[in-house]
Amino acid sequence: MKNILLPTDFSSNSWNAIQYALEFLQKKKCNFFLLHVTTITDYANGDTPIIPMSESIEKALLAESKIELQKLLKKIKNQYNNKKHNLFVLTSVDYFIDAVRNHIEERDIELIVMGTKGASGIKKIIIGSNSGDIITKVKCPVLVVPEKAIFKMPQEIAFPTDYNLFYQTKILSGISELAKMYDAAIRILHVAKKDEKLTNYQKENKEYLHSFFMDEKHSFHKVTNRKIEAGVQCFVESRNIDLIVMIAKNLNLFQQILFKPTVEEISYHTEIPFLVIHE
Repeated sequence: MKNILLPTDFSSNSWNAIQYALEFLQKKKCNFFLLHVTTITDYANGDTPIIPMSESIEKALLAESKIELQKLLKKIKNQYNNKKHNLFVLTSVDYFIDAVRNHIEERDIELIVMGTKGASGIKKIIIGSNSGDIITKVKCPVLVVPEKAIFKMPQEIAFPTDYNLFYQTKILSGISELAKMYDAAIRILHVAKKDEKLTNYQKENKEYLHSFFMDEKHSFHKVTNRKIEAGVQCFVESRNIDLIVMIAKNLNLFQQILFKPTVEEISYHTEIPFLVIHE
């Protein structure tokens, strides 16, 4: 039985992520925990509360959250009556990241699924602040579902790597399990600059990946582009990729693909889900 955390702010964006999660794991026995966090920062100026968080205020906020969560629960049961899925509701008045961390530990959470609104505002932020914080500050696999993502059975899974890191068996086993779940192919992608050649260490890591995924459908691909994010974009479009798997340990590659791209250049952020795995 997998334990899945679904943070929600009751927006259409978070509902889309919940739908994606229910369909993504439709064949798996799961406990889904719907979590709404009334963040302390909503009622604070920096780290200083604008008003004291009295017991009565906290009770009122939690009561309101519970009402909305029950509505959401009813909606899910009406549209997704999956006997393999158990649904629970959670509420917190806390800092968002602290609440998520606490529930991960208490509920033995194995995966977080949450939506992201995509590009908005002057800075053209592609990954929303809550999603970005979860990805970078919480040591738990996260499936980030863009607002325009529509679920379909993953057939092509992109795994970008520069071969500079040796990945632990636990991480690669997670990717292998995912591929087996959908009989999907793993497309291992290296975005390289022109005339760039692999070092001996990179070659060894590439060979190890080949050996590890020997029993899965997999292939290796090289895209030449001076910008990693643009290379990934090209590959995603050419292969009709359904899901991108990222390893958070590879910080440089990770940041360039998820956080650096500009709206004018990158479109896959608004359409293709990302599964971010931590060691």
